[in-house]
Amino acid sequence: MIRDITLGQYYPEQSVIHRLDARTKILGTLLYIIEIFLVNSFAGFGLVILALGVLIGISKVPVRFIFKGLKAVVFIILLTFLLNLFMFDGTVLWHWKFLTITYEGLYRSCFMALRLILLIIGTSMLTLTTKPMELTDGLEKLLKPFNRFGLPSHEIALMMSIALRFIPTLLEETDKIMKAQQARGADFESGNLIQRVKNMIPILIPLFVGSFRIAQDLALAMEARCYHGGVGRTRMKEIVFSRRDGVAGVLLAVFLGIVIASRWMPLP
Repeated sequence: MIRDITLGQYYPEQSVIHRLDARTKILGTLLYIIEIFLVNSFAGFGLVILALGVLIGISKVPVRFIFKGLKAVVFIILLTFLLNLFMFDGTVLWHWKFLTITYEGLYRSCFMALRLILLIIGTSMLTLTTKPMELTDGLEKLLKPFNRFGLPSHEIALMMSIALRFIPTLLEETDKIMKAQQARGADFESGNLIQRVKNMIPILIPLFVGSFRIAQDLALAMEARCYHGGVGRTRMKEIVFSRRDGVAGVLLAVFLGIVIASRWMPLP
């Protein structure tokens, strides 16, 4: 399960999506999130799935690698499905004691579960196709106009970059701790869900200790290199918008218009 988490990972490939400016991909991801919440029908989700399939195909990221990341959040998806399944009144499809499944509840639960799946897959494409350093530079550039209002754009971008880069590191640390405890007789596979959760508790303390140690080592390394923030800092590679970024922006705007128009289409 630990190795199935793909959040924050970068998949190296030479595709058009990988070569886009990080700012284009960040803004595109924000537009995608807005579009997901604007969709109000399964027909609209069909348009999103079609566009997402084209994007994945162009990015050359394996579909199996992308869907592998859903295994880590399958519990959240199932919980969302079940909560919506029993929360709506309407045409009764099944009833047992205090549990009632209605057509409206089934429709809404499938709708919300699909929205969550598409949200996870679509947003993961940002980190899968963008290097952490490029993501940091792009985010800092986008937040730079807010510096005049006292917003520390460089520090915010740095924190987000470190957080993303820490995810694979912490996952690797967790995997090492689990293997070490399994070698000493710990059992993380047997028992019901509650027992498995209890068995995971002994992992938390060494994981927190290891996290603080890694953070301290990183802070000492930054101090040793006289790091003092974004003032006067230069970059080896400056990010610039290109023609393909303009084309991508136009396509994103057109797709946003199509999604907005689909809200008024007489479709299921």
